[in-house]
Amino acid sequence: MKDNSQKDHNQLLLIDDDPNLILLVKDYLEFQGYVVETAENGREALEILVSYTPNMIICDIMMPEMDGYALVEKIRQDPRISWIPVMFLSAKGQSQDRVKGLSTGADVYMVKPFEPEELVAQVESSLRQANRLMRFGNKPPEDGTRLYVPSTVELTPTEIKVVQLVSQGMSNREIAEKLNVSQRTIESHVSNMLNKTNLHNRTELARWAMESNRT
Repeated sequence: MKDNSQKDHNQLLLIDDDPNLILLVKDYLEFQGYVVETAENGREALEILVSYTPNMIICDIMMPEMDGYALVEKIRQDPRISWIPVMFLSAKGQSQDRVKGLSTGADVYMVKPFEPEELVAQVESSLRQANRLMRFGNKPPEDGTRLYVPSTVELTPTEIKVVQLVSQGMSNREIAEKLNVSQRTIESHVSNMLNKTNLHNRTELARWAMESNRT
């Protein structure tokens, strides 16, 4: 069973419209020591987030009333909860689906079906990374867990503007409005930067930007 010494960082919000998946994942995570609140769609999740601040959100993408994309954009627009790492769970496993999920604002993208052990490993990894970001702020971590990006990576002036706004916790929609371009254009810039740097998600991209003084 999970070490409950991390009890201050084990609050999760699980969102999915499949009651069977909710039951199975909730039971497994609780067995590992997590406290899990659940919601059936994005709108219900937002209502829960008014009074509940989890350490991580695990969310399906295709849901009624409000899908995962819309939910993540709402979360990234709210300074109170914009820092919370989000994991997408989706049956869509194509490369373009992963890119869209990550560039929309998710930190991790897992494809259904998945092994419960992998889910827990991804949750624990995301929580450790989020804790490091909050702990060190703009300083690089001192525990040796650095991001390895070639020093030859060059960003365009527009990409530099975008990554600066990403590191401030802004959603793609907010960045698009600020720069007066389409949201699809911002998604393309984020995708290009992830490819250039070989990083996995927006959280790593923001951290790299801070560590390399791109912000």
